[in-house]
Amino acid sequence: MKKQVFILLAALAIATGSKSQNPIIRDQFTADPTARVFNGKVYLYPSHDILPPEGQRKDWFCMEDYHVFSSENLTDWTDHGMIVTQNKVPWVRENSYSMWAPDCIERNGKYYFFFPSSPKDGRGFGIGVAIADRPEGPFVPEPEPIKGISGIDPCVLQASDGNTYIFWGAGRCAKLKPNMKELADDTPKEKVKWGEREFEMYGVNCLKDLPNRQAEGPFAFEYNGNYYLTYPYVREKTEVIGYAMSKNPMGPYEYKGIIMAEHPNGCWTNHHSIVNYKGQWYFFYHSNAFSPRDDKRRSVQIEKLYFNPDGTIQEIKETMRGVGINKATERIEIDRYSSASSDVTTQLIDTINTFRSYEATLPNKGSWIIYKDVDMSCITDGYLVVGAKASDNTEFCIREKTAKGKVIARIKMTVKSEMTRPGMPTPFRRDQSNQWLTLTSQLDYTPNGVTDLCITCEGDGAVSIDWLQFKNRPKYFTTVDKNAAPSQPDAQGFIRRWKLMEPQAVDVRSNIVFTDSWLREKFADELAKLPKQKAKWYTLDSENYNMKLFRFAEKYGKQTYGSFYWCETIIDCAEELQNFRLAAGSNGASMWWLDGDEVLLLEGDRRMVEDDGTSRRLILKPGRHVLRGAVINGPGLADMCVRFIDEKGMPVTNYKITVNSK
Repeated sequence: MKKQVFILLAALAIATGSKSQNPIIRDQFTADPTARVFNGKVYLYPSHDILPPEGQRKDWFCMEDYHVFSSENLTDWTDHGMIVTQNKVPWVRENSYSMWAPDCIERNGKYYFFFPSSPKDGRGFGIGVAIADRPEGPFVPEPEPIKGISGIDPCVLQASDGNTYIFWGAGRCAKLKPNMKELADDTPKEKVKWGEREFEMYGVNCLKDLPNRQAEGPFAFEYNGNYYLTYPYVREKTEVIGYAMSKNPMGPYEYKGIIMAEHPNGCWTNHHSIVNYKGQWYFFYHSNAFSPRDDKRRSVQIEKLYFNPDGTIQEIKETMRGVGINKATERIEIDRYSSASSDVTTQLIDTINTFRSYEATLPNKGSWIIYKDVDMSCITDGYLVVGAKASDNTEFCIREKTAKGKVIARIKMTVKSEMTRPGMPTPFRRDQSNQWLTLTSQLDYTPNGVTDLCITCEGDGAVSIDWLQFKNRPKYFTTVDKNAAPSQPDAQGFIRRWKLMEPQAVDVRSNIVFTDSWLREKFADELAKLPKQKAKWYTLDSENYNMKLFRFAEKYGKQTYGSFYWCETIIDCAEELQNFRLAAGSNGASMWWLDGDEVLLLEGDRRMVEDDGTSRRLILKPGRHVLRGAVINGPGLADMCVRFIDEKGMPVTNYKITVNSK
């Protein structure tokens, strides 16, 4: 039997967190990413592009501070905030907006953050160091930059030969002293010509005789007995990422080829780092996905990196999906898909506020997108929420793995018919554009473990998808085994263990019909039919003092409005209970029987309130007794609560509760 699908619309929530897909930081511009592994996490130290303030070039890079981010799964990133800002570094020229690509390493329990900027003397670039006790800071900048270095884009390599090397600029390299703040005393110098000028530079030029047109941003690492020097350079008009290999950190290096080619959209720069995390190599880089008309405002992305058997690196293609396994409970930017039918397009939702990210449009019946690696194991009692845009009578599905896969959820955009359905609340709100909707659907099927999701357009109209998220319903009750030990009333005396028959649909348009005579006739009819009912019974312990019957109906795919519920529990008394009353409340009307005798009727349009009605004085002999209730509701959400109270209104608790009549 196909489960009921319902649609709720709410205002669109703008994605402002740092989550999930490429780009990985979704609330600010980030570039020049250096990734490092500290304490079992990946820490990301990018530069921070901003829009140029008054007085700054509008067509150039503008960076005033650094943030640090961390993640354990590469999909969920925490922004630890600003760690260094230009006007609080003693040696940096005020308001120079030139805090370009940084790096960070750990040595002897301290964290050293290396960063370039314009010095106060106004000549070129210097590279400074800030020191912290933790990878997220706080960092304290040294009063002076590293002497002997003039350049940008530092990278620090702690090599297996026991030395620490710093690379900068267009591939220069020198050793650092153990204090990480000075060049080694034996650092070589060489004379360099720049136009008509000739001057001395410290270190060695590791890119000499290699492709190095407009080279910058070196990143060095060591793997399997080889040293790798990777770097951006201009092959034709924009940057590629190339690399060279050596058996010595300071070279000579042999050029091996391209790791990543030019950006498809013509973004001028690229800058990167490479890190091994939990046995997998990753390539961090930047693009201008959130600023397609402005390649000076960039965003960090990630791809997996692989080596060939001879140690060379396989070329990487940039993707929208990126890396990592998304938990189904994360908000998944499904428009950053892994693959799609040829007619699917993506476009920014908002060209002004680009951090609202993208939408994927499935224009035709049969259009599809696939998003890989979603972990569904966290979904125990779930439903689906989707941010989408579509016309009325459009239908789309979320399927497992392929366009022909098993249906996880099916959504029909039948807005008009849903709005006029009797008994439904007013469920529709749209965002200000009157286009984007938040759609909520029950699940037909929940996959196990990590799987791929496929969205398919199965109606006559186009559908645009922004994001989706699976959510678990709050735990309202737990299923009880028939052999479970007896329970007891809670501290307030409420009975939480009930045997419930799956609800039966009734044609009730309004609760005003719940008069004494109408209810007695209805309950008598239902009681007469009870022995012949083939409906399924469930034994449940409520997590709350009240049993939320509408949640029970919702969980098992039954009608939540216009429903009739049978409720039953068994009371075991070790001693006689005298002069007590049954106290109950219900949303909708209800009737209660103790050992077959009517003890309480709650008529009229009720709202569930504890002790809303009380019975006459009762006596229970030692032994077993059956408490049964019938609850009926029309256009409302049914629930009920029951307890025994003494003559002073205090809870009676000296009995046990079971549902096993044997």
